[in-house]
Amino acid sequence: MSWGTELWDQFDNLEKHTQWGIDVLEKYIKFVKERTEIELSYAKQLRNLSKKYQPKKNSKEEEEYRYTSTRAFLATLNEMNDYAGQHEVISENMTSLITGELTRYVQELKQERKSHFHDGRKAQQHIETCWKQLEASKRRFERDCKEADRAQQYFEKMDADINVTKADVEKARQQAQLRHQMAEDSKAEYSSTLQKFNSEQHDHYYTHVPNIFQKIQEMEERRIVRIGESMKTFAEVDRKVIPIIGKCLDEITKAAESIDHKNDSQLVIEAFKSGFEPPGDVDFEDFTQPMKRTVSESSLSNSRGDGKSEPKFGGKSKGKLWPFIKKNKLMSLLTSPHQPPPPPPASASPSAVPNGPQSPKQQKEPLSHRFNEFMTSKPKIHCFRSLKRGLSLKLGAGPEDFSNLPPEQRRKKLQQKVDELNKDIQKEMDQRDALTKMKDVYIKNPQMGDAASVDHRLAELGQNIEKLRLEVQKFEGWLAEVEGRLPMRTEQARRQSGLYEAQNTSAVNSCAQDRESSPDGSYTEEQSQETEMKVPATDFDDEFDDEEPLPTIGTCKALYTFEGQNEGTISVAEGEMLYVIEEDKGDGWTRIRRNEDEEGYVPTSYVEVYLDKNAKDVYKSLQKISE
Repeated sequence: MSWGTELWDQFDNLEKHTQWGIDVLEKYIKFVKERTEIELSYAKQLRNLSKKYQPKKNSKEEEEYRYTSTRAFLATLNEMNDYAGQHEVISENMTSLITGELTRYVQELKQERKSHFHDGRKAQQHIETCWKQLEASKRRFERDCKEADRAQQYFEKMDADINVTKADVEKARQQAQLRHQMAEDSKAEYSSTLQKFNSEQHDHYYTHVPNIFQKIQEMEERRIVRIGESMKTFAEVDRKVIPIIGKCLDEITKAAESIDHKNDSQLVIEAFKSGFEPPGDVDFEDFTQPMKRTVSESSLSNSRGDGKSEPKFGGKSKGKLWPFIKKNKLMSLLTSPHQPPPPPPASASPSAVPNGPQSPKQQKEPLSHRFNEFMTSKPKIHCFRSLKRGLSLKLGAGPEDFSNLPPEQRRKKLQQKVDELNKDIQKEMDQRDALTKMKDVYIKNPQMGDAASVDHRLAELGQNIEKLRLEVQKFEGWLAEVEGRLPMRTEQARRQSGLYEAQNTSAVNSCAQDRESSPDGSYTEEQSQETEMKVPATDFDDEFDDEEPLPTIGTCKALYTFEGQNEGTISVAEGEMLYVIEEDKGDGWTRIRRNEDEEGYVPTSYVEVYLDKNAKDVYKSLQKISE
């Protein structure tokens, strides 16, 4: 089956068919090219997706990836990144093995097709030229034959006419012979041209055209084979990456199977365990006997009557009563004055009044009343100290010893800090050892460098190591302090703690009362913490006692004499000038300072306040931020 024999007369259709074949090939190239673009786009989107959900460095998200579920998610993100890489490989291989190769092949195919059809047109033109020559020779032979017949008829006519001279007859005879000779020559030429044309035509249809068409057929068959091979390559490129993609999927499955819910639950305990013990039972308060009323040691306020109340220690009541309530808000609520300030005296000199006005003495209320008030009222920060603490929490800052954290979390943070410092010390020591070796080499081989050039760096490293060791000692001291304060785990430790409690009952009771009545609302550790930690109660307030004194926001003049008899108030004399450090919050009390050691609350109606505008604006803006 050959196009040369079967399609000898379909030159134009073959030309159209081969052009259609090239168009199909170009269409397939375009298809593969768009597929590569899709693969690249898909890979890019996968990479962006993986990058989007990767944990950011030095962020809180990094801490979340210690859980097995989040680590599995991170492994999934990494595998998706590799998965995207395989799609990039598909795109690259298709571009190089299919698109690039077929593009070059199409150019070669077009050139070959052009050459074959040029030869076909040339053969067609040649046979058409031969045909035209044959037609011309045929017409000339036909014309000469007609001329010869006319000349013969004219001669016979002249020869039969008696009136024509012999010369005219001879002339007509010669003309007839000439025409017969020309007809014979034309006949011979026509015969020769005909034979030549037949030969050319035979060669054209049985040799030249079959050869040309055979080449065109082979070209078309090569094109068909090539596009089939490209389709196989198209599939093979995908098949080659399937094992790697399968490994990616297997790793994702492996990561999912590595999730350990028990381990994650334990990590939650380690992350948020405070180290406090649950609060003990609240004692019954018998209101039918107000004079004999006692307050449970786990209450948040203690009796102040005659100082004979006996705090109870030990048992389950040692725990923290409100572990879920923020320190600043709870303590500022419980220490704010609940009674309105006394009205100014009617007489010009209040000092004449025997007993004087009432001080902002805190009224004892049931715990349920305090708790209801806390739940229904908006807590306030009554001083810059609490305000600064609130701002530090908002801004992510905290004390260096992590004393703002619960004991267990503080211990973990301190241990982590000690480990980091030890790593830094090891790095500095490694650098020092390397420089020491380099110095020895310089001493033995002066041509390699100056030994004195590293002395300065060695001195710096020594200073750095010494500073880091001091830091380690400081944090280790805090760590030992915290580990000593954590709830005892052994019976011997409990006995020691009980002995200490028995010896320090009065001191602890006094500290607890001070915390209850402190008007500044600062937070200290609970009573049970103080007894078990075997340190004076005031150690828990180091975080706040070391803070700078509150700045003044204005001045005031005492209009009347006020005798501050209760803790938290301060006595003033009429006409005395003092500094204002905290203005009235709506409760009728203003906080003032006489000097660095004397400050307290006085009724707002007893003083005339002159606030500094700039200090007041700063104070109010900080208050808004903290709220």
